[in-house]
Amino acid sequence: MANKNIVIIGAGYAGVHAAKKLARKFKKDDSVSITLIDRHSYHTMMTELHEVAAHRVEPDAIQFDLRRLFNRTKVKLVTDNVTHVDHETKTIKTEHGQYSYDYLILGMGGEPNDFGTPGVEEHAFTLWSWEDAVKLREHIEKTVAKAATIHDEAKRRAMLTFTVCGSGFTGIELVGELVEWKERLAKNNKIDVDEITLYVVESAPTILNMLERRDADKAEAYLIKKGVKILKESPIVEVRENEVVLKNGDTIPTYTLAWTAGVQANSDTEDFGMEQARSGRLKVNEYMESDQYENVYVVGDLTYFEEEPGKPTPQIVEAAEQTGVTAAKNIIADINGGEKVAYQGKYHGIMVSIGARYGVANLMGIHLSGWFSNFVKHMVNLYYFFGIYSGYYMVKYIQHEFFQTKDKRNIFRDMFTRYGNVLWSVLLRVYLGFFWLIEGGAKLWGQETWDEATSSIKKLPLLFKGLGEDSWLISSTVNMDLPWLQDATSGATDATSAASDAAVEWADPILSKMPGWFAWIMEFMMPTAEVAVFMQRMMVFIELAIGLALIFGLFTWLANLASAGFLVMFTLTAMLGWDKAWAFPASIALMNGSGRSLGLDYWVIPFIQKKLSRFWYGKEQSIYQDK
Repeated sequence: MANKNIVIIGAGYAGVHAAKKLARKFKKDDSVSITLIDRHSYHTMMTELHEVAAHRVEPDAIQFDLRRLFNRTKVKLVTDNVTHVDHETKTIKTEHGQYSYDYLILGMGGEPNDFGTPGVEEHAFTLWSWEDAVKLREHIEKTVAKAATIHDEAKRRAMLTFTVCGSGFTGIELVGELVEWKERLAKNNKIDVDEITLYVVESAPTILNMLERRDADKAEAYLIKKGVKILKESPIVEVRENEVVLKNGDTIPTYTLAWTAGVQANSDTEDFGMEQARSGRLKVNEYMESDQYENVYVVGDLTYFEEEPGKPTPQIVEAAEQTGVTAAKNIIADINGGEKVAYQGKYHGIMVSIGARYGVANLMGIHLSGWFSNFVKHMVNLYYFFGIYSGYYMVKYIQHEFFQTKDKRNIFRDMFTRYGNVLWSVLLRVYLGFFWLIEGGAKLWGQETWDEATSSIKKLPLLFKGLGEDSWLISSTVNMDLPWLQDATSGATDATSAASDAAVEWADPILSKMPGWFAWIMEFMMPTAEVAVFMQRMMVFIELAIGLALIFGLFTWLANLASAGFLVMFTLTAMLGWDKAWAFPASIALMNGSGRSLGLDYWVIPFIQKKLSRFWYGKEQSIYQDK
């Protein structure tokens, strides 16, 4: 068999899937070479560009290095810009090289379509690449920071107005992220969040027209509830530096317009000499193969194939993946002498995330909205990594989306994030909480009653029959070994004798006796038996309170501070054994905000901090004009 060179141009969803399929099939076939050419050294997760643009995740979260995706495969990677395809000589020219092919897959994707609207190219921002997302993000951050220093009210308002043109996937997902990001933008720049205005401008009479109305209406209602101004039947006819002009003559003063109104084929393909259809897409047959040129395949957003009359393959991820796989299968069939397969689009539904915590979806007739819709979207994204055989980026995705977000910008809010919450300490926190409940319970009911009642589940009802005679709460006996109370009168009382007996119960103490300096402090604090009895009764309630606070994650910093303090005190009074020494380092370790993961501190501490900050410091502003 003669050697066969397969060249794939474009490392988008379609190109990557095609390359993966071919690499696995021809893994051990040295007569077949596979080359993947892209102007970038990475694959971009296009469906998550809005997350970068609105600072939910960092830029590297959606940038997947091609070497990591194709290492240990036979796919050769070329980072270069294709300048021409010569179909007669079957040669691809790039800025820095030349490559021959026997089979060619064009997967160069699309680009924004401004429909010739004046000013879009000069003044608008697009969201069709990793670079676009970073550029828009930086612009928004700089614009808000600058606006915070502007005294002119009209200019300030225009700078804090952010407009999205287009209400498809990209536009609605972007504005949904901006809804959540504006809280942080306002806080960081000391402005009122209500000063930030968000617009969605749509030329059609409805938004999200790829969805059923029931789903689109839910999305629209959510955005309106969040304060987004939605202008329908309002085509933009001109974009200026500081405003956009609508067809009806109205203007929106704004320094930021994100143009997401349309997509067209990659304009680089215009010189490839191939028949074009709507929006510059390249015509192919049911095998994803060009009718003009043999062994030239077109995949992804670049493809124009009518699955039904007048209904071309949709420009969505599932279609891109399936067109890529179809092209790969047909190249395999041609090389191996098999039968080609026709494209059959199998689309499982449409999902639109509107910020990190809300979304709408239609999955094969099942309509979802809210939290669960976004959860399903995450599962689909994770399945995508399974499809391209990348466990590494699957793990990275989980980290970026669930453990490294801020400001509650994921479906679990901040429950799982590692910034300020420590999910992994929850079990230790609860365990330490039960340690204190047991300690306090033994003192409350008395050691004998407690031991008998907790010896089996059947005996637990004994706890409801009352407190034992040795309960610290009702006993007048000093249960701590305090020598000065025993020697305070001539002859030891029954109470002090009982104290000595109780002290013996503490097995293997860390210290054999109380240090003299600490004995002096304790004598000062508890000079009489009456005071000591009162203190030990209070200790019962404090230990129970510490236990409950830790179990439920309420005021855990203070609870752990008290826990560590009591353990030190018990150690110095020669009452703490080595078997319980673990509780001290555990208490210190749990002073790291452990209650904010699966605990009440998740809500309580931020509320108190906000109220106390406002009470003590007042409200921060970007411009102060005290009179």
